Amino acid sequence: MTFAPVLDSLSPQRRSRMLAAGHEVRECYRVLEKAGINIVGEILRGQGEFIELEHYPRDDVFDGDSGGQYYYHAHRNAELEHGHFHLFLRAAGMPAGCRVLDYPQASDAWPSGDDAICHLVAIAMNSWGYPVELFCTNRWVTAEAWYPAEQVITMLDRFAIDHAFPNWAVNRWLTAMLQLFRPHVECLIRQRDQLVADWQSRQPHADIFEDRNLEIISQLPIDVDALIRELEAMAAR
Repeated sequence: MTFAPVLDSLSPQRRSRMLAAGHEVRECYRVLEKAGINIVGEILRGQGEFIELEHYPRDDVFDGDSGGQYYYHAHRNAELEHGHFHLFLRAAGMPAGCRVLDYPQASDAWPSGDDAICHLVAIAMNSWGYPVELFCTNRWVTAEAWYPAEQVITMLDRFAIDHAFPNWAVNRWLTAMLQLFRPHVECLIRQRDQLVADWQSRQPHADIFEDRNLEIISQLPIDVDALIRELEAMAAR
């Protein structure tokens, strides 16, 4: 289990940005709850039967300007989880200098060129449509290209879904969630690489990124309201 970052160790400027994102998250909840709907319900609206491993919406959601992409689905037997969002950044939206890891052991082709997509983080949702956990996965889970942790961290600010399909509030919520929990996601990504390196050291000739025994690499329970309250209390001091 990944440990949450210590908020006191963050600069006031970073905590201020997180708090602003938290207020955006709350605003998204307000407008959805006022209509009697929730994040997950809006993603699944009009999509028919909810089938494990299918992507919702069916063809994913893309932002052509930012390179952001996401979808919702389910493939885990987690006790409190209904399904989860996978958040990505496509190659066209990445900062200059980002390069796919050189990995000679690769036994399966990784996407390349404009399709060399990077998985940023997943957000697990409960049956009431609210987030309960963040986690990072192995490469085979999302068929991504693999970028080193520090490069992935530089990509986090690039993720944005700035349009109204399939729901404007959902897109704003996802964008804000990545900023509210930015330090937490950084911890997950760094631990992801450390654990992969540990597994690789024990199996130096194996393709660790195709190991079906390594699926969820790092994970962290989250509580949106508790984090916002803590940030508000620190700002008041």
